[in-house]
Amino acid sequence: MCGGVQFTVDSEPSAVVNCHCYRCRQWSGHYWASTYAATDAVHIADAGTLRWYSPANGVEYGFCNRCGSSLFWRITERPDLVSMSAGCLDQPTGLHTKAAVWVAEHADYHPHHPDIVEHQYESE
Repeated sequence: MCGGVQFTVDSEPSAVVNCHCYRCRQWSGHYWASTYAATDAVHIADAGTLRWYSPANGVEYGFCNRCGSSLFWRITERPDLVSMSAGCLDQPTGLHTKAAVWVAEHADYHPHHPDIVEHQYESE
């Protein structure tokens, strides 16, 4: 939001996946729409503004230390990949939403979208 964390991605990011799990909803304020890329393809312009929160669940959450924007997510056991918020990418992205995961935990105010493949939990 504030521009404190700027980054480029050297490769084509993956299609977008919407995660409806409780943790992602708490992290982002709604479902987490994200794409991912190889960690070495993501270049942060000023890493001093990026902070990581590491709860004891094997996941790390990256955010801007100025405005608090939710930007990145990564699994500690997969340091080769990083997920990024689709909402923080410059438009047009050229991406499309491929699937929704953890829809068993979706918020009651959010309707299902008939054109998106849904998985009750993780991708099957």
